[in-house]
Amino acid sequence: MTANTTGQKKVILDVKNMVKYFPIRAGVFKRVVGHVQAVDDITFHVFEGETFGLVGESGCGKTTAGMTLLRLYNATSGSAYLNNIEMDENIEGMEGVDLLRLKGSRLRKLRKHVQMIFQDPYSSLNPRMRVKNIIAEGMKTHGLIKGKSDEIDKVAAIMKKVGLSVDHMYRFPHEFSGGQRQRIGIARALGVEPDLVVCDEAVSALDVSIQAQVVNLLKELQTELKLTYIFIAHDLAVVKHISDRIGVMYLGKIVEMTDKNSLFDSPLHPYTRALISAIPIPDPEHDKKRIILEGDVPSPINPPSGCRFHTRCPIAKKICSEEEPIFEEKAPGHFVACHFTDK
Repeated sequence: MTANTTGQKKVILDVKNMVKYFPIRAGVFKRVVGHVQAVDDITFHVFEGETFGLVGESGCGKTTAGMTLLRLYNATSGSAYLNNIEMDENIEGMEGVDLLRLKGSRLRKLRKHVQMIFQDPYSSLNPRMRVKNIIAEGMKTHGLIKGKSDEIDKVAAIMKKVGLSVDHMYRFPHEFSGGQRQRIGIARALGVEPDLVVCDEAVSALDVSIQAQVVNLLKELQTELKLTYIFIAHDLAVVKHISDRIGVMYLGKIVEMTDKNSLFDSPLHPYTRALISAIPIPDPEHDKKRIILEGDVPSPINPPSGCRFHTRCPIAKKICSEEEPIFEEKAPGHFVACHFTDK
């Protein structure tokens, strides 16, 4: 396990060399004939109380990374240490535990401290359960509710926090709009009083006006409840608004990671530059040079040798196809994997 502090900041999550491969099976005996390299050796850390953004094109592995951290998928290898959280007495001694190695009752007890807000507010809620039961289910599982009156009081309190009317407690999910359903999902995640929340494309399925409301709500709740977020998204404008630091993923790898100001003001990786150039600017007189990437994202089943981005990179040279760049610190707190960061 690594140290759980960086300078004066506490590291609540320390991910080292996390890998998630999905086996490809074929034939009568379903033998493994290959692997989908969804997440391939990523390393990052998340400070207590911050929002760490994880961005990239669809299929880059960012959602798989989040689900692997929550053990919705089992990791192929690597570690993810959760530090500096106030554990319950009945799991004393689990501080600094590797999330990717926990099993059985120890994993179930720790789930209280790490929750997820899912992308689709329609399929993530049980259509046969009332809102009260959806929100209270996790709290009951972790012993946070004592009796019926306590259940109603706590569900009402969390509904108010996320901007829902208490009068709607006994309604079903189909009676709500998409934005309201996502607020129910947020209430369900926050009801168990987590320390770390993984927001998986939490606003991508919503209208633009509703996106702003939900993002602002998440920021308010983070301040009020002292939460730490991993915010997964493909919209860099949204990520810039909510994040403190950002990691950029491409084909299962993190290619650049730094604070949001450094990333947007002086991106070092050509992939990051291309993503930033695609952000629309609401000014018809602004002349912005768009970087157009040629070709499609390669298959994660058989990724390119060397730098995985070299098949689409506008500055790629021979070394890029032969040697994988090291993910290293090029400036204080600014990590990048590229052979030509000065270009």
